Amino acid sequence: MTGYPDESNQVCLRTVEVGDLDVLYEHQADPEAAAMAAFPSRDRDQFDAHWAKILLDDAVVVRTILADGVVAGSINSWRADGRRLVGYWIGREHWGRAVATRALNQFLNEVPDRPLYAHVAAHNAGSIRVLQKCGFQRDHAQEALTPEPEDEVEEIVFVLAD
Repeated sequence: MTGYPDESNQVCLRTVEVGDLDVLYEHQADPEAAAMAAFPSRDRDQFDAHWAKILLDDAVVVRTILADGVVAGSINSWRADGRRLVGYWIGREHWGRAVATRALNQFLNEVPDRPLYAHVAAHNAGSIRVLQKCGFQRDHAQEALTPEPEDEVEEIVFVLAD
């Protein structure tokens, strides 16, 4: 027993397939999800251009998250400013089912780089819990170095040291 609210769903990661992009587009276009992530939705052309760039970049590790065989979201890791970061997006219909926690735990085995950083909107309690369950800790030192956001969204930096 892991204590997850819904242990009936199977979560796995796989390589992103072209057919996944329609579902991933809809996930990021959801206004409630975009507000929770504090990240603006892209229109379809912007979304397609962004994903084309991601999928061609060998430095980016990106996977589709499946829950019970259905595309539930995506997870990726990239380098920025000399640091390796991780991010994920889960479709709202999969929230509260431990999909993100299970996916991130699996992904951490695939991306062994440490330290690994994650930035999260301070109001996104669900994502904060996911990071903490997976061993990430708040990195107050990095937060002090992060410039004030122009959009006034408070961001918290988490780090997985080892």
